[in-house]
Amino acid sequence: MSATALHLPSTARGLLWCLHLLLGGLLTLVAGRAIVGGTGRAWWVVAAAGMLAVTYGAGVSFARVRASRRLAGVWLAAMVVVWLVLLVLSADGVWVAFPLYFLQLHLLTRWAGVITVLFTALVAVTGFAAHAGALTVAITVGPLLGAAVAIAVVRGYQALYRESERRRELIEQLTATRADLAAAQHTAGVLAERERLAREIHDTLAQGLSSIQLLLSAAERALPGNPPVAERHVVQARQAAVDNLAEARRFVAALTPPALEGAGLADALEQLCATTSTRHRITARLHRTGEPVPLASATEIALLRIAQSALSNVVRHADAATVDVTLSYLGDHVALDVVDDGTGFDPTRLPAPESEIGGFGLAAMRARAHALGGILTLEAGAGAGTALAIQVPIGAGTGS
Repeated sequence: MSATALHLPSTARGLLWCLHLLLGGLLTLVAGRAIVGGTGRAWWVVAAAGMLAVTYGAGVSFARVRASRRLAGVWLAAMVVVWLVLLVLSADGVWVAFPLYFLQLHLLTRWAGVITVLFTALVAVTGFAAHAGALTVAITVGPLLGAAVAIAVVRGYQALYRESERRRELIEQLTATRADLAAAQHTAGVLAERERLAREIHDTLAQGLSSIQLLLSAAERALPGNPPVAERHVVQARQAAVDNLAEARRFVAALTPPALEGAGLADALEQLCATTSTRHRITARLHRTGEPVPLASATEIALLRIAQSALSNVVRHADAATVDVTLSYLGDHVALDVVDDGTGFDPTRLPAPESEIGGFGLAAMRARAHALGGILTLEAGAGAGTALAIQVPIGAGTGS
C-alpha cells in the first residue's frame, strides 16, 4: 500500500467524508433510477447497490480492516466484485467506478494503484458499451477521463502531503536544534558564571583570608617577646576579617564591592593602598594621571579586583618594600599599573593554577581584562621587581 494507506491525516478527513457522500449519493442514484425505470432487474440493482454500500460501510467501520493491509486488500477486492455485479445489472453502475478509483489509489502502491485504476476504467467502458450496444467516443472518454482526474487529484494530494511531512520534520529538527542551542547557551552561561565566581572568590574571600593568615602569622612571631606588636597584628587581622565578611555578604547578594559604594575607582584604590600599607610591612602608593572620566560599574569592579589580586601577590610573594599603583586615563582607554621593587620571578615558570602556592590570580586578572576587551601585560625578572599593566577601553562594560 502507499505511504498514506488506511490512516489518513487529520487534514484529509474532510476528503474522506466527501468520498463517503459521493459513493452514497451515486448508489442512491443508481437504485433510484432502477426503481423509476421499472425494469425487471430493478430490485436486483437495488440489492446490489445495497450490498456495495454495506461492504463499503463494513470496511470503513471495522478497525481491523483499517489496521491490516491484508484485510484492506480483501475489502477492496470485495468492493470490486460487488461493483462488477452492479455493472452487469445496470449501466448506471459505471458511475460508481469514480469513487472506486480513489479507493484503489489510496490502498494500493503507487504503480499498482494506477494500473488497477486503468483496468477498472476499461472494465467500466466495456460494461457501459455492452449495455449501450455500441462503443462510442462518449462512452470511452467518460470513465477514462474520470480515471485521469482521480489519478491527478490523488497524486497531487500525496505530493502535498509529502511536502507537509518534510516541513513538519524540518520544524521538528529546528525545534530540536533550538532546544540544543538553548541547552548549550545555558551550559556556557553556567561555565561562565562558575569562572566569574571563581575569580570573585579568589579576589575577595581568598585574598582576605590570605591577609588574615599573614597578620596572624606575624602576631605569632611577635609573641611572647613583643605583645604590643602582636596585639596590633591581631587587631588588623580582626579588621580584615570584618572587611572580608562584608565582601562575602556583598558577593552573595551580587552587589558592587563595598569600597566602590559612594566612591569612585580612584578613591577605592586609595583606600586599598592605605589598608595594604597599614596591615603589612610594605608601602603602597597610588598615583593618578589624566583627566578622570566616568567608567562603567563592570570596569571599575574589574580594575579594583585586579588591583586587589596584584597587591595580594606582591605582599605574599614579592618581598617588596614599596609598590606603586598608577591609575591613568588615556583618552579612549583607562590603564592600571602595579609596579613593585621586590625579588621578581620568571614569568615562564608560573605555578599551576591548582597548586597550593597560587597561579590562578594572574589567569583571573587576565580573564577580567579580556572580558572587557582589554589587555594585560607582565614584565618581571629575577631581582628586578615586577610590573603589571592593564589597559581597558573607556566604554567597556556598558554593553548588555
